[in-house]
Amino acid sequence: MRRIKVLTLTDQLVYLGGGAERVAMEIAMRLDQSRFESVFCASRFWDGLENERVQEAERRMQAAGVRYFGLGRRTPTDMYRWFGLRGLLRRERVDVLHSHMFGSNAWGTVVGRLARVPVIVAHEHTWSFEGRPLRRLVDREVIGRGSTVFIAVSRDDQRKMIEIEGVDPKKILHVPNGIAPPPPPSGADVRGELGIPAEAQVVGTVSVLRPQKALDVFIRAAARLLRDNPALYVLLAGDGPLRGELTGLAQSLGVQDRLLMLGYRSDAADVMAALDVAVSSSAYEGSPLAVMEYMESARPIVATRVGGVPDLIENGVHGLLVEPGDEAGLAAAIGQMLADRDAARRMGEAARERRQREFTVEVMVRRFEALYERLSNGGGLPESAEQLA
Repeated sequence: MRRIKVLTLTDQLVYLGGGAERVAMEIAMRLDQSRFESVFCASRFWDGLENERVQEAERRMQAAGVRYFGLGRRTPTDMYRWFGLRGLLRRERVDVLHSHMFGSNAWGTVVGRLARVPVIVAHEHTWSFEGRPLRRLVDREVIGRGSTVFIAVSRDDQRKMIEIEGVDPKKILHVPNGIAPPPPPSGADVRGELGIPAEAQVVGTVSVLRPQKALDVFIRAAARLLRDNPALYVLLAGDGPLRGELTGLAQSLGVQDRLLMLGYRSDAADVMAALDVAVSSSAYEGSPLAVMEYMESARPIVATRVGGVPDLIENGVHGLLVEPGDEAGLAAAIGQMLADRDAARRMGEAARERRQREFTVEVMVRRFEALYERLSNGGGLPESAEQLA
């Protein structure tokens, strides 16, 4: 029998993007090669793009037997490049087009229909759902109507797509993200490297430095904690467009000596192993991979109650949840974790057990394989992802 050909469409290759690109690439690389032929298209990839992270993504796809293409978009105004997608879809005789995030969902749905692709899976990974009336219109009238199925990564996203955007609920399917076990810590002494005493308490976050992550709230909460516990150390690992602004905020609050901006770290597992409490201060989220990685590390977690985070963390069982933007509440919850080490340890261990049971990349990929086959054979959408074998 002819294998089902699935084309995965994203904006960027995984190592230039974030969690959405990572999920897209994991699905594309892990499809059962006896049943599926997997190809990958990144609209902002072009031949000769020299970047160590892009090259690593290319090596991984080649090792997994995934062919990849680029549309050559360099700026948002390169819209004419999308017309190359139509020829690619027709030439490859694609059965399933699986796009990820708003731009790829919108263009993929339109071009996919023009190319007569039988099944179009549009995958929304999150956004604030506030403002942007044009985007709500496109989600409802273009993606919602034109795609075969509109994937939501959290129950909260699913609700907002229905209530705020007006997308037909019969078109939406909630499929949670999953991760592969991250590399274990190497044993490197991150505390020693940073000059932190072995007995000191350390809290921190590993995050892209962008507005969604509300790291200014994290820094202000850290400043509150440092007033009462000046021996505390705070780590912020990651890079992004807000690096200068956040550095300036730490200096203005007088905490720059204890709040260490580490920049991008390839040894995230070692950084997490150095923490007593891992923090997520996001203003909004979908189904955040970083929180899943905190869970896998068994670090005590304090996170904001946004998006799909409550689907991952039950308050008081797997970690502590606070309201977004509440710097005082965030500081209090972190302080509670630092003060009650036994309870913090139990929550960290419960979080790891839940991640390994419910939020694995294997479960996620098997669900999409079953969905591709079901839709390609003319079946309708299941009522829930749990019905997908």
